[in-house]
Amino acid sequence: MKNNAPFQKLTDEELVEKIVVQENAILFGEIYDRYAQKIYNKCYGFVNSKEEAKDLTQDIFLKLFTKLSSYKKQAKFSTWLYAFTYNSCVNYVNRDKENKINKSSDVLEDDELHLYTEVNDDSLFQMRVDKLQKAIELIDPNDKSILLLKYQDDVSIKELEILLNISESAVKMRLKRAKSRIIEMYNSI
Repeated sequence: MKNNAPFQKLTDEELVEKIVVQENAILFGEIYDRYAQKIYNKCYGFVNSKEEAKDLTQDIFLKLFTKLSSYKKQAKFSTWLYAFTYNSCVNYVNRDKENKINKSSDVLEDDELHLYTEVNDDSLFQMRVDKLQKAIELIDPNDKSILLLKYQDDVSIKELEILLNISESAVKMRLKRAKSRIIEMYNSI
């Protein structure tokens, strides 16, 4: 936004503080300008439809404006925003799945009984990109979310702990399961 030139030099955290204190929707445009394309790209990675990604991006920014005051500066704003985006995308995808599939809660899922093999990061990095992209589209959105936060957005275990509001061991276990699932999916393609 050209009118916000003096605010372009503010850090994200300073800008968020001003937006929250002043309840200023015009300043929020600066946040939108800084992150709209990145958020759209992340949404597109979940839904693979330009129109759905645009709609989801708009929904995320609408929710973001109302939830901005919940940002507590425990992590960088961009990290918090990406987690917010991933959670929104996961919820969107899961809602869509629920509309398509009715599962009985009494039935045990195969993956609940599955023992996860240890997967080191190097094996993830050596996968063919095209095949890995297909595999990541096929895994559960929650697994996709934690893998993208960790490996695409370079969010630390400590930051994931704060963002997901779970213990360090729970973060590590979720990462281990997600890596195991992506390897399984990758090998089945």
